[in-house]
Amino acid sequence: MKLHSDRRTGEGLMVLGVLALLLLEMVALAVSPVEDRVVIGGSLIGAAVAAFVIAGAMVHSRRSATRRAHPAGPVLPPGGQWYGVDALEGFPAEALGRLLPASADPHQELLHTAWVLANHGRDAAWISHHLDLPADVAHLLVDTAKHRGVPSRGMPVRTPPVG
Repeated sequence: MKLHSDRRTGEGLMVLGVLALLLLEMVALAVSPVEDRVVIGGSLIGAAVAAFVIAGAMVHSRRSATRRAHPAGPVLPPGGQWYGVDALEGFPAEALGRLLPASADPHQELLHTAWVLANHGRDAAWISHHLDLPADVAHLLVDTAKHRGVPSRGMPVRTPPVG
């Protein structure tokens, strides 16, 4: 949290510095002789553009470095699975085999993930939408999980955002 506030402070100081530079340029232009204002104005506009470009490049490089510092996504646990074998207890493999034609068979891990989510209270529409599964497959998994009556195993069930 401290790093985040330090970065905002640094960016705020850069913006204030650029604004102060612009103010000084306006004062210099106002006190300069009339015949020199075109040349001075052009050079001051060039300096202001250069200051904005440098400030933008600094902000961009800091944000890029922050993005690179964070891993792209979560790392799989050492076993290579997000859930244990006991989470797949009661998985309706035969019913899914009858329901899905061989050509439209989704990846087995995707079906296992949908099963775990169904056991943790996700509804068929949510599973179908977020995992890109056919609706009948999602309904089969959710209905089987409900009939088993398996309570949630600690994963919080959140209402998906509307929109």
